[in-house]
Amino acid sequence: MRPFVAILAIVALMASVSASAERPHDAQRGSLEAEIARLVAEEEAELGSFYAARDYRPAWEERQQVAAFAEALQTLESDGLDPQDYRADRLVAEHRRLHEAGAALGDQARFDLQASALLLTALRHLQRGRLDPRRVDPQWEIPVEPARLDPEAISRAVDGQRFEQAFGEARPAYAPYERLRSGLARYRNIERMGGWPSLPDQPRVLRLDDVDDAVGILRERLAMEGELEVMVADPSAFPRAELETPDLRRFDAPLEAAVVRFQRRHLLEADGVVGPQTRAAMNVAVAARIDQIRLNLERARWLLHGLPEAFVLVDIAGYRLSYFRPNGEIWRSRIVVGQPYRRTPSLRSEITHMTVNPTWTVPPTIMREDVLPAIRRDPGYLQRQNMRVLSPSGQRLDPRQIDWWSPGNVMIRQDPGPHNALGQVVIRFPNDHLVYLHDTPAQGLFAREQRAFSSGCIRVQGVLEFAQLLFDDTGSGHNVRALIEAGQTRNVSLARRMPVILHYWTVHPGEEGQLVFRPDVYDRDGTLLRALDRPLAL
Repeated sequence: MRPFVAILAIVALMASVSASAERPHDAQRGSLEAEIARLVAEEEAELGSFYAARDYRPAWEERQQVAAFAEALQTLESDGLDPQDYRADRLVAEHRRLHEAGAALGDQARFDLQASALLLTALRHLQRGRLDPRRVDPQWEIPVEPARLDPEAISRAVDGQRFEQAFGEARPAYAPYERLRSGLARYRNIERMGGWPSLPDQPRVLRLDDVDDAVGILRERLAMEGELEVMVADPSAFPRAELETPDLRRFDAPLEAAVVRFQRRHLLEADGVVGPQTRAAMNVAVAARIDQIRLNLERARWLLHGLPEAFVLVDIAGYRLSYFRPNGEIWRSRIVVGQPYRRTPSLRSEITHMTVNPTWTVPPTIMREDVLPAIRRDPGYLQRQNMRVLSPSGQRLDPRQIDWWSPGNVMIRQDPGPHNALGQVVIRFPNDHLVYLHDTPAQGLFAREQRAFSSGCIRVQGVLEFAQLLFDDTGSGHNVRALIEAGQTRNVSLARRMPVILHYWTVHPGEEGQLVFRPDVYDRDGTLLRALDRPLAL
């Protein structure tokens, strides 16, 4: 019995020693959790929710977790964000310093909160954008919704070191965003290979059948963006081989076709001729194109969340409208938008009704800058344009009795008809800028590649078809052509409102993976890029 008693005594002693060894650790853990709970009470609710989801357990005790998080932060470069803004290297160094120095609980808790806040910041930036669009664009009218983060899911991702998965779930879950990311990777690869060559200023124009050294440079330039079929073998590189190859210096038909494709991707007149505008677009450095993709990724993060099943998207810089119908089909059309000095705004609203056979009351700016000068030059202008002069109360006035150099508080209204500036139908939605979608008698402008000609409103090609689709898809039960033929000016409500978004993109991801670069007609890219490159204040 004595050996057995001795064994029991040894076991009891070992258990006592083990328990006494664990108690300080448990006590320290409990104290650290209490310190975290105390400090987080003074922080933002989002951080508090994260720690509440994990019962205030520290998130960053293990060196492997901090290292994995720092490594994941480097992947934000693929979203056009600067990993240096998130101080990944400092995070690892600070964690090492604290643990090697045996830091006090308060310092450990503060580090834990800082690392968690950094993770939540990165997730917010991926989901809703790094910048507040209202501070970048004073005319921004699209509601800015806060990020929606799941604290329990984020806590599990931290414990499992699944940071890149968490980043992936935070990104906008829409194909255009992924195409922009893929395009950014492709153009960065072009940059690593040395970029593309610049075309010389002379000759000023290159066209079909021209023979010039610049044609060889043109081939190389297009090939760098994927037009590989324009490259031909150089016979001098194979002196012993008998090769029948096109002259590198000759502007042939395949090269012309590639130039046309380039022009279409850059909203240039697609004539296959390399003139000043096409050459200027080709000579934009790859670094500038990378910046353009980066800032449009930021615009995508502002917009691509919480989109309804059916909505109308007006792509201002791309001069096109896309109607995402409830049945999954997409109706697309060309549009005309505001001139650079009468910009079409970015906004989000809902289409409520249409006006058929509209009259057009001349807005004050157009009255002052366009109509009054025309009347002063030509007294017959009003009659030819089917316009009448009205008092503020709507009483008709005799234009011959008006001093058009000082007309006072008068209105000018254009009657319905084929030459009305708004055409036959107007599609209306509430907004502070008083812009709308409408028909136009100036159909020839739709043939242009760049179409910034209006006074702020959006002219839509094929608007009658679009209006009928809106009536049909909202169960409104109207025939737009029958309403027009009735001849009366009439407001017709939709049975259900249709969301509409007006947004400005200078890079569009094409369906086949090619990026379409648009001219920055409103000069908005520079302001956004400067804000995006400003160091992040954390």
